[in-house]
Amino acid sequence: MDGSWVQIAVFMGATYAAALVAGVSGFAFALISAAVWLHVLTPLQTVTLVISYATIVQSYGAWRLRHAVSWARIWPFLAGGAPGVVLGAFILRWIEPASLRAGIGAFLVLYALYGLLHPTFRVTRGGRAADFGVGFLSGVLGATTGFAGILIVVWSGLRGWPRDVQRGVFQPAAVGMLVMSAAALGVNGHIARDTIQLFLLGLPALAAGTWTGFMLYGRLDEVGFRRILLILVLASGLPLALGW
Repeated sequence: MDGSWVQIAVFMGATYAAALVAGVSGFAFALISAAVWLHVLTPLQTVTLVISYATIVQSYGAWRLRHAVSWARIWPFLAGGAPGVVLGAFILRWIEPASLRAGIGAFLVLYALYGLLHPTFRVTRGGRAADFGVGFLSGVLGATTGFAGILIVVWSGLRGWPRDVQRGVFQPAAVGMLVMSAAALGVNGHIARDTIQLFLLGLPALAAGTWTGFMLYGRLDEVGFRRILLILVLASGLPLALGW
């Protein structure tokens, strides 16, 4: 970013919009922010800011909904995600990532469309083994496409849990993965001074967007929350399916 007022306005506006959407839904910060930031920031700056900002937003969301957080529900996803990440990194050595992304994207698009057309569909069975499996697949997907939390969002919706319980599961799980990614960036020395300056510059927009998002979340009912999640899942899947 060259520091022009136009680029600063674009950066701040995208930060606010991404934080607002994440405040309402509990995810999709990267989906909204990266789509805009990549036009004014370097890829490394974008990845660093997505991880750091999303960690803040998700941590705040998990704290706000701490009454719905149950580690008994969360730990199978994290336990399954760790080996999934390892396998995903290995898969990248011999599989074509574009084909995998397209397949996952097609699945997300079909799921979202089916859910929007059949709003009463639920999975009535599913224990810790199923949660572990979803966490494992999320780890694989995260290592190969960067969408680590999307399958947990999908699974939480299929279980038919109340909206607070859903966010009490997939937001803390996302925080765990993001913190590990942030630590890796810091240890490898990939956080430059200009990125730190951008981080500080965008904090007011991040705070305002998150606050506004949670205000809107408080006005949603269960049906409205589910519809928003499905629309965002659809928006997440389309770029993958189309190879964007």
